Amino acid sequence: MQVWAKIKKIWKLKELRNKILFVFAMLVIFRAIAAIPVPDIDTTRLARFFENNQLFGLLNVFSGAGMDNFSLVMMGVGPYITSSIVMQLMTVVIPAVEKWYREEGEIGRKKFQQVTRILTVPFSLVQSFGMITLLKSQQVINQVQGLELVKIMIIVTAGTMFLMWLGELITEKGIGNGTSLIIFAGILANIPNAIRQTATTWDPTQLFSYVLFFAAAIIVIAGVVFVTEGQRNIPVTYARRVSGRGMVSSSSYLPLRVNQAGVIPIIFAMSILLFPNMIANVISTIGSEKVKDIALSVSSFLQNQWVYGIMYFLLVVAFTYFYTTVTFEPTKVGENLQKQGGYIPGVRPGRSTAEYLTRILNRVTLAGALFLGTIAVLPYIVQGLTHIQAMSIGGTSLLIAVSVALDSMKQVDSQLVMRDYDGFLKG
Repeated sequence: MQVWAKIKKIWKLKELRNKILFVFAMLVIFRAIAAIPVPDIDTTRLARFFENNQLFGLLNVFSGAGMDNFSLVMMGVGPYITSSIVMQLMTVVIPAVEKWYREEGEIGRKKFQQVTRILTVPFSLVQSFGMITLLKSQQVINQVQGLELVKIMIIVTAGTMFLMWLGELITEKGIGNGTSLIIFAGILANIPNAIRQTATTWDPTQLFSYVLFFAAAIIVIAGVVFVTEGQRNIPVTYARRVSGRGMVSSSSYLPLRVNQAGVIPIIFAMSILLFPNMIANVISTIGSEKVKDIALSVSSFLQNQWVYGIMYFLLVVAFTYFYTTVTFEPTKVGENLQKQGGYIPGVRPGRSTAEYLTRILNRVTLAGALFLGTIAVLPYIVQGLTHIQAMSIGGTSLLIAVSVALDSMKQVDSQLVMRDYDGFLKG
């Protein structure tokens, strides 16, 4: 009843209703374009390739499910995400970029965003060339070359830039983060295909495995919600001098999220694993027989599920620590607390505060890193337990879907609270 009451309330508020309808319309446009394949491509062989390859299936998720049919938006928002990650890393090594990001306010953020957009173009061209070359080497698509190859690369890059614009439009005029919602829409678009695939391979003798699968799915969803919302609150006290009353203190807290890095470590790990596999496949089509044999051996080694799963897990854990360290700097947080007259009870300001925050952050990040690593290799675990190859819990897909859904719900709730508050003031 409470849910229906909230839906009715949302629908009655014209501005909020229009924002939600705008987001829905933009996502419909995205899915319509994602259904249009690039000419002269055998989409049947493509779909079969992505179904049988977990790594490229994950890449398809981040493209917004536009890659498995070689659509006009084949690379999706992947190059834009890559560009955003590179720019965030540049804030660590290039002082000017860090100044844009942290000190120059709205003007600096606009500069930062503009460079991110510009970098998206070369990233899209390079990634589209690499993907086409890889699919050619696997004989999944026809032998395109010369002007035809350039034409496809330009079309795909234009599709990525259109989706980037669409995502920014959703963020500006709608509810939630546009890029995340595009990926979310791609995940939802894959659900009917997964149900159809399961129905066509239904085996009554494996009823227990199906029950185990659905039970695991419910547990995973609950776990994703719990960890995504989990945080460690560190108490902080601020001392204030009030005229005539001496020192007055106020209490607050510093939140450290369990999953501070989101899905970015998974994207990093996927890129690292994808790159050598792609290079090996390209080399295997050229050069001497000895070079081809080495390339094929490397490709075969990386495609082993045990090797891939272990490397994927370890890379995700390592990148979780790396990205958390980049985005949350205990030394700067400690300095800012000291400047604002704040301190953690029982901990000396300055260096001791930084060391304390680092120690707590490492412990919290360990739980988040192990969680993300488990989520990354979850499809292999589920398939190993149920022995049903047609069904797998896409851990990364679930993580994205739940995170986007929770974020969008929070934004809707904040809009409702703001309007209730405005109505109270006007009343």
